[in-house]
Amino acid sequence: MGLQDQVSAERIHIGFFGIRNAGKSSVVNAVTGQKLALVSDIKGTTTDPVKKAMELLPLGPVVIIDTPGIDDEGKLGKMRVKRALQMLNQTDIAVLVVDGKIGMQKADRKLVSLFETKEIPYLIVYNKSDLCDALPAAGENEIYVSAVNGENIHELKEMIARFAVKEEHARYLVADLLSEGDTVVLVVPIDSAAPKGRLILPQQQTIREILDAGASAVITREKEFSRTLASLGRSPRLVITDSQVFVQVERETPDEILLTSFSILFARYKGNLKEAVRGAAILDRLQDGDTVLISEGCTHHRQCDDIGTVKMPKWVRAYTGKKIHFAFTSGGEFPEELSEYALVIHCGGCMLGEKEMRYRVHRSIDSGLPITNYGIAIAQMHGILQRAIAPFIRE
Repeated sequence: MGLQDQVSAERIHIGFFGIRNAGKSSVVNAVTGQKLALVSDIKGTTTDPVKKAMELLPLGPVVIIDTPGIDDEGKLGKMRVKRALQMLNQTDIAVLVVDGKIGMQKADRKLVSLFETKEIPYLIVYNKSDLCDALPAAGENEIYVSAVNGENIHELKEMIARFAVKEEHARYLVADLLSEGDTVVLVVPIDSAAPKGRLILPQQQTIREILDAGASAVITREKEFSRTLASLGRSPRLVITDSQVFVQVERETPDEILLTSFSILFARYKGNLKEAVRGAAILDRLQDGDTVLISEGCTHHRQCDDIGTVKMPKWVRAYTGKKIHFAFTSGGEFPEELSEYALVIHCGGCMLGEKEMRYRVHRSIDSGLPITNYGIAIAQMHGILQRAIAPFIRE
């Protein structure tokens, strides 16, 4: 990722949905000005969701999602429909493309119901206006367009932009904890898993917020942490550490200095910090034979000391003293059936959008399954959780 790029997880995700042959892909191509999606008169041409990070004027950085027809048939068709519906969990704004010649169908109305249930703002786009004899008056969130001749495509983009502005809300990793002139020390281990020549996304985003707040970021490895603290002219406002060296950093940080981890910052940024803290308490109640789901949002290459598949299971077994089983998911995978698990331990979700991360949290809660976060679980197991969440107690 370049210095000027915005990570896909932080972009507004715009999903295009509808029945087969309504012209979803044609509308996507017209809106984006690119041949992003394959277009054909044959029903079911779009067989898998297509995602593309791009600039969409006048909105800016977005992710466009083109989905298979919601009315697809047969065994494979049902699988495609399932994948299309899964995209709702990543969608910030939904665009329902309706065949203007035939109007709203049962499948279209089902989608509208799902949008409203999931509280996704949506537009209804009646395509093929060039083939209609007369156009009824459009509602507040409706528009008639023609992907063929470009009629009202510009107006559609303007409408999407207006909806996006309505959905924007202030979210902070750390800026709301700081005042201008503060100093923050970031502890960043450099090991075999660290990418060469760059910092990982949570570190990049945190540094940027610190700078935006008018504060200063001091970055150090855990090996030089004590020396770095001693070299500062005054105590930092906050120390933020990678969870893997939480214990050492906590031991070397004076009590009067606030301390937390990158993972915990992300728990409040796009998850649910209070639920994650409650979930961590379940570690004390796990029993022999329980299964813990460890879920990561990215699909990085596994190292021999990988935190998710190696370190976390080792720490949980050592902390509980129980014979715990583990299951693992990564990337876009998250189980539909959660009844077999006693606890979910999730990564910070830096590669997942807020919508997807909150969906996973709510899915777990609705299933009666506790869910926590890497950093919070590690702090719980090492007896430093209360100190680690102290910066957020006012919340």
